[in-house]
Amino acid sequence: MSKNGTVAGMDIHGTLGKLEGAGNIFLPRKAAVLLANDDTPIEKRLTLRLEDDAPFEFSPGQFIEVSLFGYGEIPVGLASSPTRQRSFDIVVRAVGRVSKAIHGLHGGDTLHVRGPYGNGFDLDALRGKNVLIIAGGLGLAPTRSLIQYILDKRDEFKRFTLFYGTRDPNTLLFPEDLEEWRESDKVEYFETVDRATGPWKGNVGVVTTLFQKTKLEPGTKVVVCGPPIMFKFVLRELDSLAVPHQDIYLDVERRMKCGVGKCGHCQINDKYTCTDGPVFTFAELEKLPEAF
Repeated sequence: MSKNGTVAGMDIHGTLGKLEGAGNIFLPRKAAVLLANDDTPIEKRLTLRLEDDAPFEFSPGQFIEVSLFGYGEIPVGLASSPTRQRSFDIVVRAVGRVSKAIHGLHGGDTLHVRGPYGNGFDLDALRGKNVLIIAGGLGLAPTRSLIQYILDKRDEFKRFTLFYGTRDPNTLLFPEDLEEWRESDKVEYFETVDRATGPWKGNVGVVTTLFQKTKLEPGTKVVVCGPPIMFKFVLRELDSLAVPHQDIYLDVERRMKCGVGKCGHCQINDKYTCTDGPVFTFAELEKLPEAF
């Protein structure tokens, strides 16, 4: 490269500028960490804002790619509503090199993001309907985007019910939100843990035990997000309640890599989780042998 930023007659800086202006899908943007909170021993919640202070526009259910130079990049679901545009939240579980490095960040640090990517929840299909969200473990993070959206636009939806199940009380995400939802008249909130520890006096059992706490009305749209094993038993329960498969929305944020359908890492038969999803109807996925 020459001193004026050219390679073999190419203006590198000018080329990057043109790519950025054209909306280059691979070009990350710098974001500042406003808040960093350890919700659980292995899950960190970050509140981010783009460095240029521009609004970050996305739909509930979409995801972003988060990167730290020198470590790499990971796909992460957006954990806050687009109705709150000045900042956005993500939750990162410490399981690998990149995620553990992100766990070392604090308020005032920076990282890079690109996106948003993927197809989120079909808001038009949910508006004017009863909605039940079933979240298991870390699955509460991407569904929180939809939860906040519904609460912020409460008059656009009918009955709103939320089931949340996790391993034990020490793994409950968003403790401030949970306190609010327990007291709220905007959502019927039910929670459970697989095993009780400490002072826990709530429900104990897998998330499907929460179906005993309330009655699912005909025509309810159901959103499900959680570990793969949870899908199996939740879908079985929904089948017993005769919920149409096209009314069940599954957020399958897994196996993604590049985020834009180029690497094939998240391919499920002829679908790509990152571009065709991560939100699918059960009617779509039940036809794909590799989906579960």
